[in-house]
Amino acid sequence: MVTIHTLVRPQRHWQPLLERLLDGGVLLVALLLIGTLNGVPPAAVWGGAAWPVFLSWAFLLIAAETTGLYRNWDGARRYRRWSTALGTWALVLVAWAVLRLFFDPVLLEVPRSWIVEWWVVTAAGLVLHRLLSHQILGTLRRHNCCTKRAAIAGVNELGVQLAQTLHATPDLGARVVGFYDDRPADRTCDIPPGLPPRAGTIDDLVEAARRSDVELIYITIPMRAESRIQRDLLDRLADTTASVYIVPDFFVFELLHARWTDVAGLPAVSVFETPIYGVNGLLKRLVDLLGATVALAIFGLPMAAIAAAVKWTSPGPVFFRQRRYGLDGRSVRVWKFRTMTVCEDGDHVKQAQRDDDRVTRVGAFLRKTSLDELPQLFNVLAGNMSLVGPRPHALAHNEQYRKLILGYMLRHKVKPGITGLAQVSGFRGETDTLEKMEKRIEYDHRYIREWSVWLDIKILFKTLWVVWRQQETAY
Repeated sequence: MVTIHTLVRPQRHWQPLLERLLDGGVLLVALLLIGTLNGVPPAAVWGGAAWPVFLSWAFLLIAAETTGLYRNWDGARRYRRWSTALGTWALVLVAWAVLRLFFDPVLLEVPRSWIVEWWVVTAAGLVLHRLLSHQILGTLRRHNCCTKRAAIAGVNELGVQLAQTLHATPDLGARVVGFYDDRPADRTCDIPPGLPPRAGTIDDLVEAARRSDVELIYITIPMRAESRIQRDLLDRLADTTASVYIVPDFFVFELLHARWTDVAGLPAVSVFETPIYGVNGLLKRLVDLLGATVALAIFGLPMAAIAAAVKWTSPGPVFFRQRRYGLDGRSVRVWKFRTMTVCEDGDHVKQAQRDDDRVTRVGAFLRKTSLDELPQLFNVLAGNMSLVGPRPHALAHNEQYRKLILGYMLRHKVKPGITGLAQVSGFRGETDTLEKMEKRIEYDHRYIREWSVWLDIKILFKTLWVVWRQQETAY
């Protein structure tokens, strides 16, 4: 089920200002520390480094508007916050390098030997103060400090899910104090134990907001009741100081990387979308190029030996190329070492099974160790595959399962991968039942929803462990 905390985070106007000031302080303290370690008194450092500090801080503030460093991070994963800080600081260093190239030594008087030291110390400081502030604020909120009282208008599945999300994520800073609904109990869902009880009707909610007993109100009433929302809630709550949020009821469905966007200023919500675009897409592509290049350098000679073994031990080509769906459902030719006596690529493709007599002796070893996938590194370099992503299926299997599994084709919203989340989660090899394929698709969708570079790296390392154990799930 898609998480909804990104749509319901309360805003705090003082926090971005404080973070900006703290970042400026980190830049200054880091440079003073480097100067002290190099035997230069703080006063002398300040005299020669005032311009670099303020200039770097200005560039940091400008770069932060592009990277979103000072946006509200409530509910976001911790690594996203500090990785964004490092990315923003890297942009500042690029700008500083350009300035030194054109204006040194007139404008920037920091010794060249200090630059690397300052970069490392400042980067550590930017990360450290965010980790500490997150920990301190989280501890306070778990003890009901620095939180806001929240009410949910609508006793329904979405309202319960929202309450559970807020209860399980105290870092969001919203503490649910009650549900409100005009409908009788027999027309509403049950409120699970551990959540606040039903507190009254919509009239009671409006009165609580007027008394400032609640500060946040989340409306989870179905969107089809638009007139009721406008008349009974929004018009009346406009006479209060409560912050009001509407949580659209389509978020109870399974969405793929849902996010807010706009079309020429008109707000819209993506329902089925890829997370890999813009800077994310560039970063993933760089990781693919670097990883594939390193892998080919390591496995180049073994691949040559494998090619010779395949050619000498059975008749047929060294490589097997099969048409499969790639990004956005476009057909691509995926390379593998040939492991069978046949090269099927038609409307009917039979999956390999245990003790399959079509598999050669060398092929059995290659399939068990996944070495047959190594030629797909060339697909990665060509740009039609990634190191990590949903495993591509034969066209015949795609056409078969897209009719049987809802949302099957959504796995093609990202490039197919040599390895994937499903494969390192125990769903590698033959899918001889519909349930196994459904589970694989479930993990493919989860990968797309939760994608990050760090997730890719974790999957790559876990793949090495899975192959090392030589699991008997592939044959």
